[in-house]
Amino acid sequence: MKVIAGAGEFTAPKAGQQTDWVEHLRVSDLSVGTYSIPAGRTDGQSPHTEDEIYVVMAGRGTLESGGESADVGPGCVLYVPAGEVHRFTAITADLALLVLFAPAEESRGGAGSSGAVSA
Repeated sequence: MKVIAGAGEFTAPKAGQQTDWVEHLRVSDLSVGTYSIPAGRTDGQSPHTEDEIYVVMAGRGTLESGGESADVGPGCVLYVPAGEVHRFTAITADLALLVLFAPAEESRGGAGSSGAVSA
C-alpha cells in the first residue's frame, strides 16, 4: 500500500509556465499525477500514447476531446483514449486534475505528457 499525499491538490505553475504537472506514482501499468491549470491559462498538451482518466478535484473549465466538448467541475470523471487530441479550455477557476495513465505515462514511447506537455 502507498498513501499518495497531495494528489489532486492545485499547485501554481512556476514563473513562465502555463501549467504544472506533478507525478505522484509510477509503476509499469499505471501512473498518477496532478495537472494544475490556473484560470485564464492555456492548456497546450499533446495527445498521449496511453489511456487517461481525469478526475476534476477543483476548478471549472471545458474539456475538448474527439470533436466534442464538456463543461467540467469538481467531481467530474473523464476518459480520454490514447492518441486522442484533447485540451482544457475556457478555464474560469483554477483546475486541479487528478490524472491516471494506463499503462504508465510515456511507457509506450510517447512524447506528450500531461503537465510537461510543451506547456
